[in-house]
Amino acid sequence: MATDSYIHIGKIVAPFGVSGQLILQHVLGKKTQFPNIAVVFIEEIKGSYLPYFLEKAQAKSHDESILQLETIITREAAQRLCTRPIWLLEADFRKLAGKTAPISLLGYSVMQEGENLGEVKEVIEQPHQVLLTILWQGKEAYIPLHAETLQAIDHTRREVKVVLPDGLLDIYR
Repeated sequence: MATDSYIHIGKIVAPFGVSGQLILQHVLGKKTQFPNIAVVFIEEIKGSYLPYFLEKAQAKSHDESILQLETIITREAAQRLCTRPIWLLEADFRKLAGKTAPISLLGYSVMQEGENLGEVKEVIEQPHQVLLTILWQGKEAYIPLHAETLQAIDHTRREVKVVLPDGLLDIYR
């Protein structure tokens, strides 16, 4: 992955207070105050990542932070950004994501019995499992991660080792 890749980390869910603060719901896997992060990108129009400079941030909960952006100074301006996706540059994302957060697996290789099945392109969190999206033999494939399929995660080698049910990958042929 290129260092100028964008990683989707969540969305703005509500204004907070009257001075333009925003509540960001994120999937970083830990409370965060966005230390040393100067800019976030808001997708106001599909496919456009507009930079907003971060004045301050505070952790609200495990999956929410309160952000103050440089040019957003009223509740009305904050309200216009509600439901908009927020993105970070990949380098900034890697600094913030908790090692145990499923989203931290982006860019890892999915391995089964020593065979590289593909690189994780997307992480979809569901109530009882996580789905990893990979490109397998030129087609998008979904790899379920739960107690029966996940063998190990090697953060040093950036690998997710899985044992998939027989025939799972055959549906993507």
